[in-house]
Amino acid sequence: MDVRQVLKALPHRYPMLLVDRVASLTKGEEIHAVKAVTFNEDFFQGHFPGAPIMPGVLQVEALAQAAAILGIETLDLAGSGKLVYFMGIDGAKFRAPVTPGCLLDLNVSFLQKRSRVYKFAGKASVDGKTTCECEFTAMIADPPE
Repeated sequence: MDVRQVLKALPHRYPMLLVDRVASLTKGEEIHAVKAVTFNEDFFQGHFPGAPIMPGVLQVEALAQAAAILGIETLDLAGSGKLVYFMGIDGAKFRAPVTPGCLLDLNVSFLQKRSRVYKFAGKASVDGKTTCECEFTAMIADPPE
């Protein structure tokens, strides 16, 4: 999926869109998405001046967006207006910094599926080196009125 297809699956837009493309997706199982980390990202202006590092929480958000694409595509809900709500994060670990110029690989797989609530395992990496890993829960629902 290129960025145009990503935009159809996710409601996020700049500066909060953290998935640039999907390298592979197996419905109901797993996704490999990519975030091209550039020096122009807003967060690098203050995190940290002179030593830019992508915040860990944004790595987790990028994993959650990849999971949202996996869920939306698995259920054939692209363009339906349904939203994927982040519900919880478990066991988040940050292993290495992510700096401008990196391609951040986002690998997410389903752990559990129950009605509208899903549990995922996510791992972010750069050049095969893990930068972040966690498990998280999300729910697919209608947008608020």
